[in-house]
Amino acid sequence: MTIQVFGHKSPDTDSTGSPIIWAWYLSEIKSTPAEAKLLGEPNTEAAWLLNRWDLTKPEIIGDVADDAAVVIVDTNNPAELPANINGADVQAIIDHHKLVGGLETKGPIDITIRPVACTATIMHDLMGDIEMPDWIKGTMLTCILSDTLEFRSPTTTDHDKAVAEKLAADLGIDIPSYAAEMFAAKSDVSSFSDAELLRMDSKEYEVDGTKFRVSVLETTSPAIVLDRKASLMESMTTVASEDGVDQVLLFVVDILNEESTLLVPNDLVKTVAAKSFDATAEGDSVVLPGVVSRKKQIIPNLKV
Repeated sequence: MTIQVFGHKSPDTDSTGSPIIWAWYLSEIKSTPAEAKLLGEPNTEAAWLLNRWDLTKPEIIGDVADDAAVVIVDTNNPAELPANINGADVQAIIDHHKLVGGLETKGPIDITIRPVACTATIMHDLMGDIEMPDWIKGTMLTCILSDTLEFRSPTTTDHDKAVAEKLAADLGIDIPSYAAEMFAAKSDVSSFSDAELLRMDSKEYEVDGTKFRVSVLETTSPAIVLDRKASLMESMTTVASEDGVDQVLLFVVDILNEESTLLVPNDLVKTVAAKSFDATAEGDSVVLPGVVSRKKQIIPNLKV
């Protein structure tokens, strides 16, 4: 049976690239048939990755069948996975997020969760000293630079940086120039509707009974997104209703200035800003200096 390898819903660069990396490793190195899958359309930076390294976009799947062999990467949260994930035969988990709980397996499995910034960093370590084609190295490099915001994110470890620099040296790539191309692709959101932007890079999270969709838009051109502030806030009500959450939180991350702007459509979000970030929202948005990481700075601090 061919193993399906996939990450979380709303796939970013790591959840697009890491399934491709691990499916290659299983198939080509371990002689275990495997295919990368996606649980949604990749974001613009992930699409750039596929084009830059001439990769075929993995098939998008909506669910998994009973007893289907799967490997989960870049998440361990059932809310971010197919509805029938506990009916599948989960064979391994490779992740860099906190352990959430709720997954059920058919038997003992390999689980690797390490405190680094990127799943691709872990995969590089697990593979060891093997020959990799340039497109695998390039995919790893792109994932790491994306998840670390070119080493700006507080999630970045010395090891992430060392692996990225080694891969870049092997490929003859200048990291600042390459990252600038990546971030330019990520910043081009002109073709997306407001609802698509709110769901593009988002995770569901509950705080004291209040359900949030926590959305992050990382960009080098925040003004392009903030110019749509009014319509984005109007769309939050519809998206929240359709997705079964109480409120959408949108953080527009300014990569270069290392800060976020939180849109504030109502008193609930104003309270979140005050209690979570000690920030006073006078209008319909508030700037949060130094806040760039959902995993390390946003979700752990959310209060209502």
